[in-house]
Amino acid sequence: MLLDRGLKHLNGRTNYISAFSAHGFEIVRYTDDLAFRIEYEEKLKTPGEKLAIIANSGQYIPYDVRRRLTAYKVALENLFPKLHPELLKDKGKADLDLLCAAYRTNFDDFRQKRDTEMYLRMKVYSRANVKAYLKRSFDALVDKAGNIKKYSDWFALAEEKAQLDVMAVQYDVDLDTQAINRMFQEYALAHFGKLSQNIDKSSPVLVSKAMDYMGVHSEKFIIVVMDGMSEFDWKIISTAFKEVAYEKSSVFAMIPSTTSVSRQCLLSGKYPSQLLEPWKQSKEKTEFVDCARNLGYTDSQIGYERGYDAQFGPFVRCGAVIINDVDDMVHAQTQGRLGMFNDITVLANQKKLLEMTKHFMAAGYDVYITADHGNTPCTGLGKLMGTGVEVETKSRRMLALKDFADKAGLIEKHGLVEYPKYYLPKEYDYLICDVGDSFDAKGDEVMTHGGITLDEVVVPFIKIKAVQKNG
Repeated sequence: MLLDRGLKHLNGRTNYISAFSAHGFEIVRYTDDLAFRIEYEEKLKTPGEKLAIIANSGQYIPYDVRRRLTAYKVALENLFPKLHPELLKDKGKADLDLLCAAYRTNFDDFRQKRDTEMYLRMKVYSRANVKAYLKRSFDALVDKAGNIKKYSDWFALAEEKAQLDVMAVQYDVDLDTQAINRMFQEYALAHFGKLSQNIDKSSPVLVSKAMDYMGVHSEKFIIVVMDGMSEFDWKIISTAFKEVAYEKSSVFAMIPSTTSVSRQCLLSGKYPSQLLEPWKQSKEKTEFVDCARNLGYTDSQIGYERGYDAQFGPFVRCGAVIINDVDDMVHAQTQGRLGMFNDITVLANQKKLLEMTKHFMAAGYDVYITADHGNTPCTGLGKLMGTGVEVETKSRRMLALKDFADKAGLIEKHGLVEYPKYYLPKEYDYLICDVGDSFDAKGDEVMTHGGITLDEVVVPFIKIKAVQKNG
């Protein structure tokens, strides 16, 4: 039995309960004696059953139940008894991970506040500790990627990778995580076409299923599309959302991860081959309105706006808001990941997304925040000129060819990957730049999108219910 003095808060930051699941324990959240006995008393008495019973430390647990269990009190002062607990209470998962990495070699008493402050500054957040932690964590992540069992494993992996990428930039540590992107690319080439067969009640799998999901789970909702927002970007933006209760999951963008294709699929509920204009955005609003009508909303109940000052009339029950800030930063970026970290940090501190979200929640809307695609660092191969390419996009990561004679020559010359046309119009052939490459000026270091990396394809899907606890 785990007795947590701040169970929801601490587990929300560390997800330590998942470790018990990974070791074969059934997780039981203790509510009251009667409910527990009805459902679990027999299991408690059965030899070989593994139960991890989660209770708050103030809850009453009958003696006959307690004596069958080993009790552990989960609290920061118990986990780190040689440190001042008040200085740890607001630390996030990354901070606690770094603390754990350093604490195992600590034999001194730093319980005085000033001593804990010095220890955190000099030891926990030292570049040496961060560098060692990132190396261990990345090696473990590569092992996980090599043992993927189901599509949703990539969602967890993308979130962990983003945390490492953010920390590497934050502490100026050189960390190349492209190996994970390459492993995902291999997965996507083989399996992306099968993802439409998966149904998950807790979250859409592909962006083309997001509208259906929201229509089922919310009677009145706003979808906020942060154009180009990756898991890396959300890691930073989410620091402004501490006062809001939200549920975080992920979703697969469409491949190629271009705005015209993936955002229209997100807002229309269609696959790329079903779009009116897959390579242009002129029909985006029309596609969204048609989708909302198919969900049962009338024209007066449907709204589509752009920007943080978006306003909807009192009758609107299904709204979309497009925010271009992140994508604008991506395409104007000259400092790579460091530049994105700095720019997104400014965006997070401005709290424009948070304030807009709170405004919609106050109006009774459930708010869903997601993205049409992410972004990834690339080095330019050289600009592609005079090839007769049928479709060109701002992404510079992909080509769509029709009746093009020298496809093989392009593949060989530029190391391109031929994409298997999953969900796409079949009259084209699709060539996508390999991991870390783009058709930008030769040698230029850029941030971009349109390809098959984990950075570009797995994007955040945030659910915020307009309930009382959120104001």
